[in-house]
Amino acid sequence: MNESAGRGHGVPDAVDAPEGRAASDVAGALILAACAIWTLVSAAGRETRPEGVLLALLAVAAGFACGRICGTLLPVAGAAGAAVAALLLALVWRHGIPGAAAAADRAPGQSGAAAALLVLAAGAACCAAAGARRGPLRALLRLPALGAAGLSLALDSVAGFAAALGVLLCSLAADRTRHRLLGLTGLALAAGLVVGVSWAVAEETLPEGLTITLEGRLTQNRVELWQDAARLAEGNPVLGVGPGRFDELSPTARQSLGSDGKPHSAPWQQAAEQGVVGVVLLGAAFGWLLYALGRSARPTAVVLSAGAALTALAALASVGNALSFTPVTAGAGLLAGLASARRPIGAGGQAPAG
Repeated sequence: MNESAGRGHGVPDAVDAPEGRAASDVAGALILAACAIWTLVSAAGRETRPEGVLLALLAVAAGFACGRICGTLLPVAGAAGAAVAALLLALVWRHGIPGAAAAADRAPGQSGAAAALLVLAAGAACCAAAGARRGPLRALLRLPALGAAGLSLALDSVAGFAAALGVLLCSLAADRTRHRLLGLTGLALAAGLVVGVSWAVAEETLPEGLTITLEGRLTQNRVELWQDAARLAEGNPVLGVGPGRFDELSPTARQSLGSDGKPHSAPWQQAAEQGVVGVVLLGAAFGWLLYALGRSARPTAVVLSAGAALTALAALASVGNALSFTPVTAGAGLLAGLASARRPIGAGGQAPAG
């Protein structure tokens, strides 16, 4: 297997830009540190459980560092191996992803976590394909992405199927895209749209017919969890109620059979437990991942494939509980690291377009 990304992808290759890469690394370190500090600030003086958030931050940082190393040494094989590992993890633990906190036989959100792993598998497979030189090899490396979409259907996750298939289609389109900035901007707007819709559903600001349709898809229980989170956020807009306290303060979570005590939306959980600052930091962390991809030395097709997968994950996390599982957060960091790694020694190219 040829490990170096070559030309002939329909997009210009990129070279290392030390200043840009240093800026993205510093920004990432500052944002992750700010997230950890604010978690401790919002937990101070109250009976809270900040360990889950801190573990998620550590998983992202560790995954990102591992991805950088693997992406530099073995860009194609590293991404392909990550895709296979995510597929196997989702398949083996389809009835219980490691990191589940609920005691039910199948905790709420575990199907969403499996879907998230499959989306990451699709993204890693597409990154491997985009980084390979030969056409037949690139087609072969995209097969795990198709497998991830099919497995999502087998797990009764229509959202996971749509997300994995969307990542594959975006990757195919990225082969003919020259301006990564435009593509990454579109992905950021798509993620913001999903968050905005979830916000509008909880606040009941959408037209009645659309609200009824969305509630039917999301389930009434999930919408009520979001509404509980909204009330908690309104009562504690700055600090929130504290990390890990949603389950004890949400009437819906307490009354739901087999509840895992989560609002099943990362933005709403941040708003309820860490206030508006927590939401801003969560958005900043996602923005940093896209910024790191934008400054990446890898080909534009690799960058946009990873960006599509991370955006699909953000969408799933906005309406589900995916980020409550360590393998998912570590996988997100790993994929971002793979796609923002340095070019292999000896690989040349041009500066990124856009």
